[in-house]
Amino acid sequence: MKKSLISSVLIFALSGFLCVAQTNQPPIKEDFKPSTKNQPGQQYPMVNSQGYARFRVVAPQAQSVVVSLGLGGTKGGTPLTKADDGSWMGTTAGPLEEGFHYYHLTVDGGVFNDPGTNNYYGSTRWESGIEIPAHDQDIYALKNVPHGKVEQVLFWSPSTNTVRRAFVYTPPSYTKDVNVRYPVLYLQHGWGEDETAWSNQGHANLIMDNLIAEGKIKPFIIVMTYGMTNEGFRPGARPAAPAPGAAGAPGARPAAGAPAARPAGGMAGMLNNGFEEVLVDELIPYIDANFRTLANQANRAMAGLSMGGMETRAITMSRPEVFSHFGLMSGGTYSVEDIKDKSNVKLIFMSAGSFENPDGVRKAADNLKAAGFNAVSYVSEGTRHEFQTWRRSLYEMAQLLFK
Repeated sequence: MKKSLISSVLIFALSGFLCVAQTNQPPIKEDFKPSTKNQPGQQYPMVNSQGYARFRVVAPQAQSVVVSLGLGGTKGGTPLTKADDGSWMGTTAGPLEEGFHYYHLTVDGGVFNDPGTNNYYGSTRWESGIEIPAHDQDIYALKNVPHGKVEQVLFWSPSTNTVRRAFVYTPPSYTKDVNVRYPVLYLQHGWGEDETAWSNQGHANLIMDNLIAEGKIKPFIIVMTYGMTNEGFRPGARPAAPAPGAAGAPGARPAAGAPAARPAGGMAGMLNNGFEEVLVDELIPYIDANFRTLANQANRAMAGLSMGGMETRAITMSRPEVFSHFGLMSGGTYSVEDIKDKSNVKLIFMSAGSFENPDGVRKAADNLKAAGFNAVSYVSEGTRHEFQTWRRSLYEMAQLLFK
């Protein structure tokens, strides 16, 4: 009885605290502006100075419309209210965290994209996107500085029997002095994303342009490619056409000894899907042959976010002779025992959002430093498993590479 009474008092007190907290929440400011991710000419969705998001969708025949935000968003989504003109409108229950968020519309149980926004590949599909202005958005702002190029390249992959795609960032100076060669960072996306993520959602090219313009980094090339092979192709996409005459082309027979299709599924499927062979034995030689790179271990780095970080860890441990700079962004940590030969490891960078595993990356870096490694930890304050964490991480890591 006494225990029950104490529990009741605690519940009552907590309920009162929550009510006071909600009552004391500042009123929503009506200074909403169109999101920077909107389609040209579209007013909605909107964002205000506090980080609230407001949505408006025209669906006269619908019975229910809910906005379901992605990682870091409001749990349960934001239900919209129907107006007499057939439009639906609603505002998030609270401010959203700074940075980029995926979301979609659930209309009468069906999933649709918001026609007001641009689409971004994430969650294994093209999703709508919204940007909540950040206090440090200057690091990836589009400025009046010299800009590099992001170029699409297609390369033949014998191991997957497909034509694969990569995006290559070259710094502004790349076209000016044809005698200069550059270090290379191989930068990987996360699960459910593809090779467009770091440019579109992450603004990697703008981060680089701004750092170079400020004289904070040595210019280098970034290569971004799709980090999966076990599905064959990203969900919903068609396979790329094989090169003429290659195995898999119309009328051609499978090559003798061609590898069997690898099964997808689970973490093992993500990390043992043949991507190591694509990256190390096919893409890196292609990049070195077609771009002015410093084609050696000392000038080659690999990093990735989330699953891309896990891939980075697995590949750098499996092929220690290939890379000298490692970066894990919300993608785990290295231990001292993971690295058998530290003589060629120039940098180990590990990061996370403050709502992820900050103590884990700090402790791992401290242990590595005690063992003689150049290890750095970075914690993005106020962020979770989301692109604002990874934008900030790239900004910090880029200043440490190829010193």
